[in-house]
Amino acid sequence: MSVTHVKADSPVRGRRAKGTGLPRRIEDELRKQDDRFSAAVENMSHGLGMFDADERMIICNSNYISIFCLDAEIVQPGIRFFDILQHSVDIGVASHSAEELYAIRKPYIDQAKPSTYEETLSDGRIINISHRPLASGGWVSIYEDITEQRRAEQALKEQHRRFDAALANMSQGLLMYDADSRLIVRNERFLELYHVTPADFPLGMSHRDTLEQLVRLGIYAEIDIDSEISKTTACLHAGEMRSTYRHLADGRTLLVVRRPMSGGGWVATFDDVTERRRVEERMTHLAHYDTLTNLPNRSMFRERLDQALGEATDLAIFSLDLDRFKAVNDTWGHPAGDWLLKCVAERLQRCLRNETDVVARFGGDEFVIIQFNPKGAGPKGAGDAEKLAKRIVDIIGRPFRDKSRDMHVGISLGIALFPDDGRDADTLLKNADMALYRAKSEGRNVYRFFEPGMDAIVRARRALETDLEAALSRREFELDFQPIMNIASSEIVGAEALMRWRSPIRGLVPPDDFIPVAEEIGLIVPLGEWALRKACTVAAGWPRGLRIAVNVSAVQIKSGTFARSVISALAFSGVPADRLELEITETVLMDESDTVLKTLRQLRDLGIRIALDDFGTGYSSLGYLRRFPVDKIKIDRSFIRDIDNRDTAAIVRTVIGLGAQLGITVTAEGVETEAQLEFLRKEGCVEAQGYLIGVPSKAADIQRLLKASVALSHSG
Repeated sequence: MSVTHVKADSPVRGRRAKGTGLPRRIEDELRKQDDRFSAAVENMSHGLGMFDADERMIICNSNYISIFCLDAEIVQPGIRFFDILQHSVDIGVASHSAEELYAIRKPYIDQAKPSTYEETLSDGRIINISHRPLASGGWVSIYEDITEQRRAEQALKEQHRRFDAALANMSQGLLMYDADSRLIVRNERFLELYHVTPADFPLGMSHRDTLEQLVRLGIYAEIDIDSEISKTTACLHAGEMRSTYRHLADGRTLLVVRRPMSGGGWVATFDDVTERRRVEERMTHLAHYDTLTNLPNRSMFRERLDQALGEATDLAIFSLDLDRFKAVNDTWGHPAGDWLLKCVAERLQRCLRNETDVVARFGGDEFVIIQFNPKGAGPKGAGDAEKLAKRIVDIIGRPFRDKSRDMHVGISLGIALFPDDGRDADTLLKNADMALYRAKSEGRNVYRFFEPGMDAIVRARRALETDLEAALSRREFELDFQPIMNIASSEIVGAEALMRWRSPIRGLVPPDDFIPVAEEIGLIVPLGEWALRKACTVAAGWPRGLRIAVNVSAVQIKSGTFARSVISALAFSGVPADRLELEITETVLMDESDTVLKTLRQLRDLGIRIALDDFGTGYSSLGYLRRFPVDKIKIDRSFIRDIDNRDTAAIVRTVIGLGAQLGITVTAEGVETEAQLEFLRKEGCVEAQGYLIGVPSKAADIQRLLKASVALSHSG
């Protein structure tokens, strides 16, 4: 209803016009004032109602009518206030009866002072009512719909509640600074991480004050506070995040990350990464050092050799191999063989002239040495190299006493010199191996320097290549299958295909002898395609759900046709993609070419699982798992064999824990004893493979085993 209630014939104006005897000029002025008053009232943003001492309405504006959804024909000047309340009840706007509403309003009407209160309507709207008494009796009420305001306030309260809850439940500590570098937010976790109290870090302190307090409390060692503030300020001004590792006095490591806020200021989070850093350090050590002997491994040795070649100093490269080591393993078992390898490693280190020279273990009983700046008389002027070779032959030839038994082994050495025998690492290592082969062929326990005429190895290699190239067409290759068991359920979940070469001339050739050659001459691609198709065809006859694992080399994946051959094998056999598992080594992940990564991701998208084989024996790194998340890690059998060793057990436990945290299945290879299996079960390893689970078998035998295993699990 508009203020047209105040019109020419309204009671208010009528009383002015009649009986006053006012001159026409004054009457016109009063009318103008009425018009201005009416316009002001009508254009108010809020509702307005004015009532006289008899509680009858004098005027109201259209906002008043609109807020309460009143009928303008009923709500006219002169209507009693109670009747307006009753009208609001009748039209369903009021949330109480007229009597109840009047009882609520009456105390405010009777008060001789301004007051404010709220009323909630039946539709949920909230109306703020400001009551102002008139000097002549009656009152004026201003009505404002504050529903949205209240909702916004409630939403803000809820937002604050959630913010407080998030701060209280964060696993990270948090500090928030405003644009003036003043502390405005601090959560409880920050106090817990630093073992401090709220009084130590009150809100309002500056960034500098915070750093000085951490130093003063002995939490941080002395740091360059000016430099720290300068670096943080520069990053924040550039809109960049800044991360810093903080090493605390109690030995813990915190990761501090500062992120700028759009409105100025920044947020600093504090995360205790002590254990994560320890795991990373252990994994880094694992990637560069042999776990049995703690000598540098192949990766670390190659880095050191490349560095030495870059410095252009004279070098002697020794390739060493133990004599009669296999006899020790066969006679006393692998634990005795491992003990012997540790002792050999210690003796080799004692043979070195200084800390500069490097001895590494490449695997098995194979060791390599870099000798820096060999001088003196002898072949090619390498007297120092010959002295070292003699010393090694003498010291390793002495008996090794263990548990009142003597072990006798010898050692053969091949030596290549830089720069005479090669100017790059591959050539030097190859020539040292040639010299080693000559030493072994001449009676062992001797050393030989490389000579250009040592080409017998090359001829033998070429003969092997020729036989290998003809073997595929002659169908001399076959597959054996070794079962894989889920440790928790003791159920067989699949099997790994193992390639065998049964040569009519050479007999059964070990995979380690022919697979590297096949890779180098390119035969591994057609050979791998044959193995993949054959394995999938065999697996098609297995019970549903059992997986088939197939080893894949880096050469295959880089061929460019690998993905197509995998898809073809699946289509030909009818085996679903999620039953195929491709086992790769770290050398595949080391090659970060677009072809390799694209191919592996394409296969994973199809549902094919990727397993990282021989984990920990070569270039294992958390970095590879970050850049390319695999589905499975296979712990190499050398770790399982040495699981009684405390350090090795810790590494196995770490790898299992790492797999659990990353959601990666962990399979242990080479499980041969119940004690090994029980250790793995206790630590939560998912799968096991080895002679205890099942020996490699022919296709027909593995099919019977798998069907029997499934039938037994169903009957059980």
